[in-house]
Amino acid sequence: MAQRLQAEHLTLPVLQRQAKSLVRQLEQAVQQIEDQLAILRTEVPALDQRAQTLQSIKGVGAITALSVLAELPELGTLNRGQAAALAGLAPHPRESGQWRGRRTIGGGRPPIRRALYMAALVAARSNQPFKEFYQRLRLAGKPAKVALTAVMRKLVVLMNHLLKNPSLEPIN
Repeated sequence: MAQRLQAEHLTLPVLQRQAKSLVRQLEQAVQQIEDQLAILRTEVPALDQRAQTLQSIKGVGAITALSVLAELPELGTLNRGQAAALAGLAPHPRESGQWRGRRTIGGGRPPIRRALYMAALVAARSNQPFKEFYQRLRLAGKPAKVALTAVMRKLVVLMNHLLKNPSLEPIN
């Protein structure tokens, strides 16, 4: 947590006390939110089942799964292009006449992209199919961020597919 690191470097005792107090408050708030999420999962079995399905993908944790489900409740009813577009991970061309620009992502729901970023980073390092996909893109000359964005897109498409077909096993 950034506040904890900041508190370590403060020199005035009064500022150190205030920073430590703020860190304690933030930790308590995070714990309350995590407790509420645990209660919600026990009270709503359908949510818990969907979250467990997403967590079965190596690299996707509880926070990512619940964040994606909260921000994209229609996940599991979309086609792959719609899922990527709603997450803001579909490449959009920048073209005019003969001019061809770079494709960029955008639009959609930014909180989903933020939730998927860390999951994609973990998947690109430890989930073998995603790791191979990421490395193939890097070897093809794609920048790291572009390759990671492609992994994020692949993740949201896989999440959608698993929720649409709950009998399938995730690829790990």
